[in-house]
Amino acid sequence: MDKGFEYTLEDEKIIEYMKLSTEDKLKWLDEINEFNRIVLSNHEKELRDKLRKCEI
Repeated sequence: MDKGFEYTLEDEKIIEYMKLSTEDKLKWLDEINEFNRIVLSNHEKELRDKLRKCEI
């Protein structure tokens, strides 16, 4: 892999996530997005977006 990132999850973690209700999954996502909005600098947000687009 030349760009971007990859990671693996244990099957148990995936199964735990699958057991969450849709509401809980959306709540978790909303909390993570809010946290990132507060703590990441604009530069860090730009780097994250480039990483997601496999530009770096």
